[in-house]
Amino acid sequence: MTDDASHLPELRASDADREKVAERLRDALAEGRLDMGEFEERLEAAYAARTYGELAPLTRDLPAAGSTAPVDLVKAPVAEGAVDWAARTGGQATSGGAFAFWSGFSRKGRWTVGERFTAFAMWGGGEIDLREANFAARDVEIRCFTIMGGIHVKVPPELDVTVKGFGIMGGVDDRATGTGTPGSPRVVVRGFALMGGVGVERKLPREERLRLKDERRREKLERRDERRRELEDRHLRIHDRHADRHRRHHDDD
Repeated sequence: MTDDASHLPELRASDADREKVAERLRDALAEGRLDMGEFEERLEAAYAARTYGELAPLTRDLPAAGSTAPVDLVKAPVAEGAVDWAARTGGQATSGGAFAFWSGFSRKGRWTVGERFTAFAMWGGGEIDLREANFAARDVEIRCFTIMGGIHVKVPPELDVTVKGFGIMGGVDDRATGTGTPGSPRVVVRGFALMGGVGVERKLPREERLRLKDERRREKLERRDERRRELEDRHLRIHDRHADRHRRHHDDD
């Protein structure tokens, strides 16, 4: 595989490329990084892969044999407007939990959520905003416990999210459960609510909402300008017809 080809995930993979991935998977199995079920599943996917883009995810979370640093077989470019999950995954957690008693808490903006994050709210509320957050690991578990209170979790549309839990005289909203874009961390939200609620909502980041709002405004202005030009053209055609009719009438006289 050439360097140029490695940056084009839509290109067709060769048998040598597939075998290279298979060898990496065998090393990972021998080192205990994969169990037999995961190994067989990935190996089957490797031999069935047609493009570099299909091969890349199979080894993205595996280091090279004998190394502790993960390396990518394929470094695909991030499409315009897409989330660069690789840049937002890894690093030291800045927060591993939150607590509110007769009060509230908030985790939002540029922060790094830990591999395990536990939130508790009693007679209070909390906000956990993952839309601009980084993730200490690819697999993150967020545990939310609330008693006569509420916890609101905001996630971006591109994030892989699974919501589990139950409530007693309360509820856990699981409508945000869904897959994310390629490379997305896997976030599991586990909630328990006693006379309260845990809600998980997919919501665009503020910058994206403003961008879309500005885009809609420009489109509206363009449609208005186009309509104005159409009206002006129509008025001009009517004026020309009247002028032509007037000239013919004057010539007849």
